[in-house]
Amino acid sequence: MDKQEELLKEAEALAKHMSSYNCELAPDLTSESECSAEAKEQLLDQCENIWAQMEKCQSKLNQLSTETLPETDTQLFLLMMQVKSLMAECTQWQKKEPEIISANQEVLLALGKQELQKVNRELEMVLSSVRSRNKKLKEELKMEQRWLEEQQQLVQALSSRQDELKNQVVQISEKRVCREIEQKIAKIRVYEQEILVALGEFLEEHFPLPEKHEETSKKKKILPARSATQLKTLHDILEDLMNKLLATPHDPYVPIVKSYWPPYVELLLRYGIALRHPQDPNRLRLEAFHH
Repeated sequence: MDKQEELLKEAEALAKHMSSYNCELAPDLTSESECSAEAKEQLLDQCENIWAQMEKCQSKLNQLSTETLPETDTQLFLLMMQVKSLMAECTQWQKKEPEIISANQEVLLALGKQELQKVNRELEMVLSSVRSRNKKLKEELKMEQRWLEEQQQLVQALSSRQDELKNQVVQISEKRVCREIEQKIAKIRVYEQEILVALGEFLEEHFPLPEKHEETSKKKKILPARSATQLKTLHDILEDLMNKLLATPHDPYVPIVKSYWPPYVELLLRYGIALRHPQDPNRLRLEAFHH
């Protein structure tokens, strides 16, 4: 197992060396810079030596017998092997020192020129991107400045208009307000009087006094003189109830006197216009419809 790990380490080291070498080496040195035939031969010799080492490691790996996996915990075994491989690779990278690709000055000079040209191209691309970004930002800045100027002009126009409106505002005096309120109150009183007159006419027409109703009926019954003089009209009863409710809302009940005709009282109670006192049935009040 240890021998297999050592071979794996050597193969990984060679592969990494080759990968780093291929990345750093120019694809065509002759196109970028001129190299002598001796430098080319030296570089090819190094590549052949490294390739021979890789073939040797590969042959050793092929000769090793494959390790059988356990029947149980196969996944755990593979993970442990992967951990060991990663730890070995990490240790190898920690021990590794920077290596020079070639000691030949011509090869190093050609690689340096190629690297400088690569960095130069990247910097040119960055410069072009920065310039285009700056141009776009300048255009956006000009647009924002124009928008700011327009908003400032709009604010100035609105401020001047506001000052003009303030000067044109007419201050309403207290006398004018009082006069308007008095006019509204007078209109309400006139409307109230019209409603009361209309109510009185309606009640007088549809709910006449008992004696008048009896005189016009076919039976022509004669009521006692005492009751005829004491009875009040339905309009008078409602007026008494309304006056009591408005004058003393905390005690709106009116005693049921003899002048109140019982059918009218029963009419008011039956249709919910009036209510009896919960403790004194001889007292009556008007339903508070305005609440």
